[in-house]
Amino acid sequence: MSKSEVVGLPVPQDGDVVPCCPPITAGELSRADAEEMAAMFKALSDPVRLRLFSKIASHPGGEACVCDVADVGVSQPTVSHHLKKLREAGLLTSERRGTWVYYQVAPSVVAAMATMLDLRG
Repeated sequence: MSKSEVVGLPVPQDGDVVPCCPPITAGELSRADAEEMAAMFKALSDPVRLRLFSKIASHPGGEACVCDVADVGVSQPTVSHHLKKLREAGLLTSERRGTWVYYQVAPSVVAAMATMLDLRG
């Protein structure tokens, strides 16, 4: 049985945020910004990917070994595929340590997504 808990995503400091897009209420997105943001949201639209992203974001220390997040109801090669898609979308960063790969949420990307969706504009 999992002992996971719901926690918020890490909030980067102002100097760490490199937003791609202004708030959605500020004006129409450019084609390039729309394509970039759509790729990120598309990566998160898969339930397995969203669970993996959540497990990594909520893991103590803000990073998780692939061995810590693999219990999402699919095979290990499928987990690797989904992690690759999240990495390619820029939502995760990874670092190999020995035989294991450790993943972290890319805070500036998450902050950019949140900024874009901010309706307070």
